[in-house]
Amino acid sequence: MSKNQDIERAENSLQEDIKVPLVSQEKKLENGNVKEERCMVYLTTFVAVCGSYAFGSCAGYSSPTQSAIREDLSLSLAEYSLFGSILTFGAMIGAITSGKIADYIGRKGAMTVSSGFCVAGWLAIYFAKGSLPLDIGRLSTGYGMGVFSYVVPVYIAEIAPKDLRGALTTINQLMICTAVSVSFIIGTFLTWRALAITGIVPCAILLVGLVIIPESPRWLAKNGNQKEFEAALRRLRGKNASISEETAEIQDYIETLEKLPKAKLLDLFQKRYRSSVMIGVGLMVCQQLGGINGICFYTSSIFESSGFPANIGTIVYAILQVIITALGATLIDRAGRKPLLLVSAFGLVLGCLLTGSSYYLKEQGIAANAAPALAVTGILVYIGAFSAGMGAVPWVVMSEIFPINIKGVAGSLATFVNWFGAWACSYTFNFLMSWSSYGTFILYAAVNAFAILFVIKVVPETKGRTLEQIQITINAS
Repeated sequence: MSKNQDIERAENSLQEDIKVPLVSQEKKLENGNVKEERCMVYLTTFVAVCGSYAFGSCAGYSSPTQSAIREDLSLSLAEYSLFGSILTFGAMIGAITSGKIADYIGRKGAMTVSSGFCVAGWLAIYFAKGSLPLDIGRLSTGYGMGVFSYVVPVYIAEIAPKDLRGALTTINQLMICTAVSVSFIIGTFLTWRALAITGIVPCAILLVGLVIIPESPRWLAKNGNQKEFEAALRRLRGKNASISEETAEIQDYIETLEKLPKAKLLDLFQKRYRSSVMIGVGLMVCQQLGGINGICFYTSSIFESSGFPANIGTIVYAILQVIITALGATLIDRAGRKPLLLVSAFGLVLGCLLTGSSYYLKEQGIAANAAPALAVTGILVYIGAFSAGMGAVPWVVMSEIFPINIKGVAGSLATFVNWFGAWACSYTFNFLMSWSSYGTFILYAAVNAFAILFVIKVVPETKGRTLEQIQITINAS
């Protein structure tokens, strides 16, 4: 009992101790007395999102290469299906271990490990003469994806100033979308082995860039590396920027967290962490169970079954995804996280209802000429809405919402739930469509309607706040 009281006192002292520097920091920024130099922040973000591009290259590889790989290596449909799906299992393993790796060897170290797995995987695929090395390579790139999916947004959130954190973290999703689209396009005229080699390029850029950019200052402070912490923060904010208040804020927060016990998985369900975990994991559930991976993986077949030309629909789909994600990145620090999530979820409901209506009309033989137009409109509304908020914002919030002492284990849990949800959605999609094509989209619409209520009731706004301020808000509520 006394141990719990000590913990509560430590958390209360955290809120009191850092209120003053937070207020004074805000006033100083408002008065314009401090002008941060952003060049290193932008460079650091660019290097980090090379990992996001590597992620997208892995995700987009199997679609344009299916027929060529099956023909060259004489693979059965079942063997190629294993090759395609094993990526997700590798990502789940990467998700489980990502937090521990990032906490133990640092954010830069975790990205180095992830790059190594991706490079090894791509080389295994390039030199493959049969299904076994092909699957090993795919599993290895999947593991790298799983680690990247956690560590890149967390690293960006920890190095970015609060007024840029949302936009810079959203670039993670933008680069993933761009890489998937580029893989789809260049895969139409490159051989499958050459396309595998292109997957090494972003990993190589990342590995070189990691030599230049600083480690996360918050991770350095958490591990007691005082000189490295201040040097990293100085490089990120610029030599002429005042970092004393930000340094004090981070140190006070870290010192108080050190009084708390080291978090394990079961500790996440304690009262003081429950809100953060519910927000982070809940958004991942809403993102995946709303149908995105089923729709994404089977876009061509959806267009074909509705009577719309699949090649035209898929190209428009890919271009729209990139454009809307880029637009969302410019709005997230102005409009905020919650408005984008709500607009996105409303759009997802509308997209699902439109697509479901097209299938219903087709099955009932009503307005047959209108069904293809409804289907393509619904899918494009869906992907546009997803790209505007539900695609990127859950990852932004996940990188912001967890206290740093549980960020590794909680982030791993949220990332694992995301990848498990991705697998479950893509695995069940064809079964649901065989049960009822329009019923499938009504079901997805219901999940997205639940997401609207979840965001309104549970998710806090984190725009314009430091990571430490966010924890004060959650603890106070």
